Amino acid sequence: MTSANRNPEIRKDAVNNRTVILSPARSRRPSDFKSKPKPEPEPETNPNPHPNPTCPFCAGNEHQCAPEIFRSPEYSTSDWKVRVIENLYPALSRDVEVKSDDVDYRHADVVSGEVRLGGFGFHDVVIESPVHSVHLPDLAPDGIAGVLLAYKKRIEQLCGIASISYVQVFKNHGASAGASMSHSHSQILALPVIPPTASTRLNSMKEYHNQTGKCVLCNINTKELLIDESNHFISISPFASTFPFETWIVPRYHSSHFHELGEDKAIDLGGLLKLTLQKLSIQLNDPPYNYMIHTSPLQVTSSQLPYAHWYIQIVPQLSTIGGFEMGTGCYINPVVPEDAAKILREVKIPT
Repeated sequence: MTSANRNPEIRKDAVNNRTVILSPARSRRPSDFKSKPKPEPEPETNPNPHPNPTCPFCAGNEHQCAPEIFRSPEYSTSDWKVRVIENLYPALSRDVEVKSDDVDYRHADVVSGEVRLGGFGFHDVVIESPVHSVHLPDLAPDGIAGVLLAYKKRIEQLCGIASISYVQVFKNHGASAGASMSHSHSQILALPVIPPTASTRLNSMKEYHNQTGKCVLCNINTKELLIDESNHFISISPFASTFPFETWIVPRYHSSHFHELGEDKAIDLGGLLKLTLQKLSIQLNDPPYNYMIHTSPLQVTSSQLPYAHWYIQIVPQLSTIGGFEMGTGCYINPVVPEDAAKILREVKIPT
């Protein structure tokens, strides 16, 4: 059935406890869904994009950056592959004092219904390549794996800080997706609280597990929604996609924490992430996008492990959020997930 012949549907996302309205009548053909044409790029002031003298993320300009946390390979000099640095403009401060007993920090100061916590946390940047013109899907699978393993290493470091409860890894690609630098990078924010969306996700997964005895993502129905698969991962259009061409990459094995990822699986995931980003770029005219790694809180208990399952969410920026979405928390998606999955399955990658 084509989108033109589909009736609207209201679907429930059992992973995130979210309601979505699928309204294909509000859209042109899904195969015609494209990002807006980009303006012609301005000529490079430096014909050699490596390094760009004005970009602090390029190799050779390391001194322009905030302090480095680590690099890979560990003892590399100008030949580094990935660098993790402090964010020069952090959303949270690693310098806020945390009392040894956490009393002054953990206990909120409640005044007239307002809850306040000190703004302690970590905000880091992962520079994915030393070369200014190279974007994440340009890297080979083992190169993308190097970025993924940098996430893993940093999360493992943050696990040792008792005040940190949750770590969010995310990437903004394109100015309209929130990227302030054109050099390919991603970010890591470590929080002293578990954010509401993570709590809602865990509670929704728990409810499904209580009802079925199964993990919702291990038991996911891939019929008509599968895009691609590798040895250890699948890419799908989720059943109740919040956004047009939203895509999830899900481990085929049960795993609660992203930082459990091993090197072999990281290379496998790197290949599928590369393929997925390439397909979205070809089909949707290189759209701005965000990806988020949805993992479990660092102090997740053993009782939560059977139902907690991490995954990567990729959202091309093709639509805007209006008053209905803001007022209800219920999103209208004009592209039916089954149609999006079919289109992306059929995208051919040039050799």
